[in-house]
Amino acid sequence: MHSWIDGLPADAIALQSRGLAYGDGLFETIGVVAGRPSLLEYHLERLALGCQRLAISADHALVRAELCRYAQLLGDGVLKLILTRGDSQRGYAAAAGAAPRRILQASPFPAYPAAHAEQGVRLFACRTRLAEQPLLAGLKHLNRLEQVLARNEWQDPAYAEGLMCDQSGRVIEGVYSNLFLLKDGVLLTAGLARCGVAGVMRAALLDSAPDHGIATQVRDLTLQDLAQADEVFLCNSVYGLWPVRAFESLNWSPGPLTRKLQAIARTLLDT
Repeated sequence: MHSWIDGLPADAIALQSRGLAYGDGLFETIGVVAGRPSLLEYHLERLALGCQRLAISADHALVRAELCRYAQLLGDGVLKLILTRGDSQRGYAAAAGAAPRRILQASPFPAYPAAHAEQGVRLFACRTRLAEQPLLAGLKHLNRLEQVLARNEWQDPAYAEGLMCDQSGRVIEGVYSNLFLLKDGVLLTAGLARCGVAGVMRAALLDSAPDHGIATQVRDLTLQDLAQADEVFLCNSVYGLWPVRAFESLNWSPGPLTRKLQAIARTLLDT
C-alpha cells in the first residue's frame, strides 16, 4: 500500500523536511484490524498534547479523517502517522507560516512468537540511560536515538525487550514498551514527568484497571521495586501485553493479575 503525504499517495519527502533534518515532529504507531484503528482516541489525545507542547498547529479533524480513511484501505496491519512541523530553510528557526506535513505509512503486523504472550519474555539490561527533559517527557516525538542505541546493545533473540532506566537509575520503561509491576495486588508503573513515552496501552490499562478491582499507582520505581514485584509485564498498542519472566537473576511467572490484565488488553485492542 502506498504511503500518503498530506492525503495523497507519495513515495518521497522534501529534503527541506524539518522531520528529516531535526526530528521536529511527532508520530503514532497504530494497530489496524478490519479497517478500524485500535485505541484511536488515546492516540489522537497524545498527538494533540504533543502538538500543544511543540507548538505545531495541526488540523486535528483533517488528521483524524485521513487516518481513518487510510486505515479502511489498509484493512489489517500497522499504520504509522508522522506529523512534522513542515518544510523550511536551513537553521533551527522554522519558516514563518510553514504548514505541518502529514505522513501515513503501512506495514504488516510483526510476527512476534506466540511464546512471548504465553510464557513471557526475558529483559536485557540496557546501558543506555534516558535523558531527563520534562518538556518532551511522555511525548512520542521523532527523535528516538536513545531507543536506537539501546536496541542495538543486544542481538541475542533470547531477549525480546530491554529495560531502560533514567540518569538517576530509576526504572522507566522498555525500549518500545511500557513496564508494569504488580505488588500485593496493586498495579505500579513509572511516573513519566522527567522522561519516557506515555504509551496509549499504558494509559488505557491505567484507566481500565480500577473498573476490574485493581488499584493503580504511578510513581518512581527502583530496581529494588522490580526485584520485590510479584508479577511484571510489558505492554504496547501493537502486541498488547507480554508477561516478563526474567531479568538478570530475577525470575517471575505470569500470575493471575497479569493474565487478567492481558485479557483486558486484548479487549482494548478490539475497541
